[in-house]
Amino acid sequence: MASVLVVEDDQFVRSALIRHLTEASHTVRSVGTALEALREVAHVGFDVVILDLGLPDLDGSEALKMLRGITDVPVIIATARDDEAEIVRLLHAGADDYLVKPFSVEHLSARMAAVLRRSRSGAESPPSVIRVGGLTIDPMRRQAELGGVSLDLTRREFDLLAFLAGRPGVVVPRRELLAEVWQQSYGDDQTIDVHLSWLRRKLGETAASPRYLHTLRGVGVKLEPPS
Repeated sequence: MASVLVVEDDQFVRSALIRHLTEASHTVRSVGTALEALREVAHVGFDVVILDLGLPDLDGSEALKMLRGITDVPVIIATARDDEAEIVRLLHAGADDYLVKPFSVEHLSARMAAVLRRSRSGAESPPSVIRVGGLTIDPMRRQAELGGVSLDLTRREFDLLAFLAGRPGVVVPRRELLAEVWQQSYGDDQTIDVHLSWLRRKLGETAASPRYLHTLRGVGVKLEPPS
């Protein structure tokens, strides 16, 4: 079971989350402000953080940025905001997943399980260094370079790049990417598109002029060295 930090100022929602997670045998701590959350994370090793955005002292999106400055703990955003641009911004800022309120406890459990599987699989013995063209990917150190220059990748960007690089020239269906990189049996293709777009930017390419990342419409994605 997991050690969970619930960051939620609504006492009713907070109590319900604590009760559900405790009944599921998780160890739960809870706080109602962003600053309390930062203090907790700095001193306690959590497996996952459930972060509300509407906090009284600091907006949750700002709290997310501050959390990412001190820890790589998986963060699930719990928000009443369903704006697409906001969700994309949160993913870009380092969120591992998001849930739009109101959500069922079953939905939360499924998302938590997926995030925890991804996090724990990263602790397993990774493969050796991968080289594709000018790309060098070191799963052990979680570092990637292009032409000898280090790439500043988020955790999910690195996972996606490493998975595709481990299968050079192979067209990987989107469903497989969701299952293997996101550990989800279903999901929104937009999540994949967003991360591919970020990766392309950092690799110095675009969807219109690809070098390494190639999308085959209706089929999947492949990574191969430039011709």
